[in-house]
Amino acid sequence: MLKEFKAFIMRGNVLDLAIAVIIGAAFGKIVTSLTDDVLMPVIGKIFGGLDFSSYFWRMGPVPANYAGSLSDYAALKKAGVPLLGYGAFATQLVNFVIVAGIIFMILRVVNRTAALIERETARLKREEEATPVAPAPEPVEIALLREIRDELKARGDRLFPLPCGEGGRSREATAG
Repeated sequence: MLKEFKAFIMRGNVLDLAIAVIIGAAFGKIVTSLTDDVLMPVIGKIFGGLDFSSYFWRMGPVPANYAGSLSDYAALKKAGVPLLGYGAFATQLVNFVIVAGIIFMILRVVNRTAALIERETARLKREEEATPVAPAPEPVEIALLREIRDELKARGDRLFPLPCGEGGRSREATAG
């Protein structure tokens, strides 16, 4: 069973998935920091508050032994007060939009690159098909044999009389 588990873990797609999860977690932290530390304070300032995540509605009573601030979302949530945290939801929504936008841009680049590669491959294939293929040069021996044959044809029967029928004598021998 250990050997099968090792084979499973060492497969390429499992390792790729593990790397993707690790990079995704790190990327998620970067996006969370960008949202919490840069974008949401600006949005909060526009809406009149410095901490957008502190926007919430109390849905129930505050415990009698609670000693913290009534505007501290995290402390109220920790104390068990039922809250509707629309500010925290808005923060997560902005996180999602940022991540979705970045993934969209990455996929857009990948798709355009793939289409460009496909078009270039098709163009090269068309050029290759359109270019006439020159016949391969024939071996030197074949060329020499053709020259010898042509020379023999040009000289005719003078050097090499053709054999004829009976006795294997040539035409010249029988003519004379």
